[in-house]
Amino acid sequence: MSKFTVLMKDGRARRGTLQTVHGDIQTPVFMNVGTCAAIKGGVSTVELEQIDCQVELSNTYHLHIRPGDGLIREMGGLHKFMNWKRPILTDSGGFQVFSLSSLRKITEEGVKFASHVDGKRIFMGPEESMQIQSNLASTIAMAFDECIENPAPYDYVKASCDRTYRWLVRCKAEMERLNSLPDTINPHQMLFGINQGSTYEDLRIAHMQQISELDLDGYAIGGLAVGEETEEMYRIINAVEPHMPENKPRYLMGVGTPCNILEAVHMGVDFFDCVMPSRNARHGNLFTWHGKINLLNEKYAKDPRPLDSSCDCPTCRSYSRSYIRHLIKAKESLGMRLAVTHNLYFYNNLTRKIREALESGCFESFYQKYRTILGERHPD
Repeated sequence: MSKFTVLMKDGRARRGTLQTVHGDIQTPVFMNVGTCAAIKGGVSTVELEQIDCQVELSNTYHLHIRPGDGLIREMGGLHKFMNWKRPILTDSGGFQVFSLSSLRKITEEGVKFASHVDGKRIFMGPEESMQIQSNLASTIAMAFDECIENPAPYDYVKASCDRTYRWLVRCKAEMERLNSLPDTINPHQMLFGINQGSTYEDLRIAHMQQISELDLDGYAIGGLAVGEETEEMYRIINAVEPHMPENKPRYLMGVGTPCNILEAVHMGVDFFDCVMPSRNARHGNLFTWHGKINLLNEKYAKDPRPLDSSCDCPTCRSYSRSYIRHLIKAKESLGMRLAVTHNLYFYNNLTRKIREALESGCFESFYQKYRTILGERHPD
């Protein structure tokens, strides 16, 4: 029986629950990105709970480099290491490895590359990625795949998809082996496969059909939001979604803006992650239910209002636009922390409101109301 249950649908949009060893995940869900086992901007795991974060996402490559997955294993796994009891998803390191394009060499076995920290030569393949993620003991591990730039030549993309499939078969076998060992910290670790194929619909569909036969715990659409136009991304999601298993969670990797999330939920996607809310917040770019604001604009210098009058986050309950703007301009770390707290709360609250709209049967009207507003500049 699947651990994922679709509770209800509104068109293609889905309201579901994924049962995990670290608690149930209510979908659609936004995963808060803590690359090195911490949110950039100084938001602690205690505060993540307070702003309704369901899933924290950490990076296999970065934690392997520093402090080392062996050390984290000795500390009892990532949950104990960072004091987080709820689910954690670890990405495979594939995206980071392939972004080091001048420092890497791909073979059938895996990838040789140089550490961005000290230049040390490292090899990572499907087995190594699974071993590192098993040491981290995350709730959900992502398969090791090749993430390529868009656009890319058709023949290269096809060969890459074939290799990614072969790597996925190896990931599954290694994950099953690791989960069966008596000293594995999390023997219930889940594995999500990743769909690739650049912007070629036929390759995307064929690859999705191929990997769905492996009966994994979930499926992700990877290799988007890496330079292609937004409409191209929507076109690919639209093409792939009908071929994704109905009874498994669907994850759109690295996406995106509030509008992207709304559109993708409308097309049947369940899981999201993006560094955007924390990265934007650190530079004074905030999301509100009335549109986006750039807090560094002069008009907010004497503005006594909260960032968003409709928001109930700890920042909006206690501080003014004027004060937070001052802190960010003065490079006080508190300003960054307050802004990041607000943006993460906004994203977590957005997906909560989407779930509520699905439950009440009014998602379509919610979608139509906010699909444009959330991407525009705040009118005030």
